[in-house]
Amino acid sequence: MNDQEILVRLKQGDENTLDLLYKQNYRMMIKLIVKNNGSEEEAKDIYQESLIVLWQKIRDPNFILTSKISTYLYSICLNLWRKELERKKRFSYEIKEEIDIIDMDRDERIKIINKCIQQLGETCRDVLTYYYFDRLSMVEIAEKMGFANSDTSKTKKYKCKKELDLLVKSLYKESDFLD
Repeated sequence: MNDQEILVRLKQGDENTLDLLYKQNYRMMIKLIVKNNGSEEEAKDIYQESLIVLWQKIRDPNFILTSKISTYLYSICLNLWRKELERKKRFSYEIKEEIDIIDMDRDERIKIINKCIQQLGETCRDVLTYYYFDRLSMVEIAEKMGFANSDTSKTKKYKCKKELDLLVKSLYKESDFLD
């Protein structure tokens, strides 16, 4: 079947011809996307989108094809892939920017918390540091601090955290922690 016959059948809405076109050009289109930093899955999606665009264009009565169908399909596929790459690049940049802001806020918050922890008594400072920063269990904290058991560690951590909260609230406003 030549391009002219394919065009006529597609204009008539012949989906079998669309399937044939899909199979004829599949390898070339997948190769195009994969060679240009795409996965096979992305290539399949883009190729299917390209066929839909082609299908819609051909069904338009004013449409005139000035090249081979495979060339036209290739250019649609390429343009859609370029748009997708641009979208991914923009999205990636936005995420990176957001992560940088979050990290900056996080670092600032950690500085504030550390500053306040340093103002607590030695026992509270040690318990909170062991728990939050060193990630020690209550049993390990009890052993290190010489407490009777892990329940004593839990109680001490609770009281120290409450003391830290009050200290932070007395030195900083809530807006210091919000955007």
